[in-house]
Order: sequence, then C-alpha cells, then structure tokens
Amino acid sequence: MRAAILAPVAWRTPPRHYGPWEQVASNIAESLIKLGVEVTLFATGDSITLGKLDAICEQGYEEDRTQDAKVLECLHISNLMEKATDFDIIHNNFDFLPLTYSALVKTPIITTIHGFSSPRIIPVYKKYNSIGHYVSISNADRSAELEYIATVYNGLNTADFNFTEMPEDYLLYFGRIHHDKGAAEAIQIAKKAKKKLLIAGIIQDDNYWKEKVEPYLDEQIKYIGHAGPEKRNELLGKAIALLHPINFAEPFGMSVAEAMLCGTPVIAFNKGSMPELIQHERTGFLVNTIDEAVNAVSQLNNISRQRCRDWAGSQFSAEKMADDYYKLYQQILK
Repeated sequence: MRAAILAPVAWRTPPRHYGPWEQVASNIAESLIKLGVEVTLFATGDSITLGKLDAICEQGYEEDRTQDAKVLECLHISNLMEKATDFDIIHNNFDFLPLTYSALVKTPIITTIHGFSSPRIIPVYKKYNSIGHYVSISNADRSAELEYIATVYNGLNTADFNFTEMPEDYLLYFGRIHHDKGAAEAIQIAKKAKKKLLIAGIIQDDNYWKEKVEPYLDEQIKYIGHAGPEKRNELLGKAIALLHPINFAEPFGMSVAEAMLCGTPVIAFNKGSMPELIQHERTGFLVNTIDEAVNAVSQLNNISRQRCRDWAGSQFSAEKMADDYYKLYQQILK
C-alpha cells in the first residue's frame, strides 16, 4: 500500500517543541512504516521520517517568519494533489483546505479532523461529506452536520515516556499560555493548594501573559519556558499531577495522555474530550471548579501511578492508532 501523509507546514514534523498536528502526523507516518506501508510524508524540508519526504519549503512559516503562510499552504497542498495518482490513499492531517481538491482527484482521501478553529469552516467539510472519510480524534469533538467513519484517538510513542514511580512535590501546567488552556486557573489552584507550580509552554497571548500570569510569578509559581521532548519527559514524570483547567471543549489534549504515560495523574476541568482521556478517581480527577481541583490535589495519594501508565499505554499508543488507521485504509480501498 502506498500512502501519502499530509502534515501542516507551520512547524517541523515531528516538532521541536510545539506542533500537535505535526506530532500526530509524524506518529501516524512512522508507525505505518512499521506495518509495511510505503509512506511519503509531505511536510517541511527539515522534517524527519523513515519514509520518503516531499517538501516545498525548508522550514515552517512559524519558524521562518519571512514566509507567507497562505502561499506555503497553497504550494504544499497542490504539490501533493498533483502527485495524487502515485498513491493508493491520501491521509489529510491539514484541516479543510485539502478537501477542496478531493472531488478533482481519484485517490481516496481520509481526513483526520483535529478540531474546529471556528464553526465557519464546517460548510467545507459538509460539502464533501459523501467522499470525505472523516475521522474524529474524540467522540466529544464531532459536528452533528458531518458524517464520520470512526473515532481514532491520537497515539504517542510510549517508549519516549519514562515511568516515574516517586515524583517530586510540585504541580505542572504544560501547554500554551492562553485563556483556553487555563494557565491563570492553574495558578489559582496551586496557590489555594499551597503547592509549587511549574508552568511550561509557549506564550501564545501576550496580553493574557502580562495580565494573568506574569504578575503572579514568584518562588512558588515559576515559568520555565517551552519544553522540548527531553525536558518534557522529566517535567511530566516528576510532577505529582498535571493541572489541565481548560476553558474550552478540547478535542483531545496530548499533554494529558503524555502525563499519564509518565505515571502522572491529571486534574482537569470536565470539558470536551477529558472524560474520554481520564478515568475519574483512577487516573486523575474530572472537576468543575477551582475549589474542586484543590480538593483533588489532596486526594492524589489515592491514585496509582502504575494504573495511569497502563491506561494511557492501552488507549493512546502510536501502535494502536496506526492499527486503527490501517484498518480504515483497507476499508476505504475495498
């Protein structure tokens, strides 16, 4: 089977630090190769793959800001679609734009919908309902207007995450510094629980950072910048819990699965996909308020860190994800 995996071109695939869609596209590509699929990864020129790499730019537009994002996207997508006949199937991990080619090429396109940036993009998906082969990344992140062939949870390379049985005494916030992800709420939880909090992630909203986060930094609340793969592993593993007090219906939540793979329970606001990722009172706590989260911190000793690891490994591995997608490819090609 010859498969084209279309990744975004914002960041390298896999990303150096931030880039969740690029990370999933990489995990899909590399795991399919292990299953014997002949994979071509369409990504930035500095991307890394065991398959064939096809690129129209050396770096992503977020890493080289001299480039125009829309121009790169157009060149990138058209590059693949003009080679569509070289493949048995195209796996789109690049949102709705590639769908506009789907009726013009004969190669079937399966699209993983990594979330909706806005309800205004749904008409594009809706137009191609009959040929789109849509996959959701959680049951929570589905539009009633679209037709789906499956839900496939994002998969991680479990070997990249070390299990830590004895953590240090700190809480961790790991994600974009943005209202959606709840950095300010994490600070309030840590303050009320009288626990040290480490904050790791890229600053995505400068005003939010200056008003809601920076003024509260002190010996107890520390910002340590963004964390690459090596640093991430240690930070997640040594935390007593990951705080994930999101303010939106998150489609998946990579850091939640990553934390549990390290044995670290997660305290999350009960929104979006969180009930699908976290087993309440078994691998973490699903809460609705800051006070409930503070109470959960006091109950962390009741959580088995080995159970967190086992659960995440069984549900969110790259191998399971690749197996699920391979079966879908076969189903579509039949």
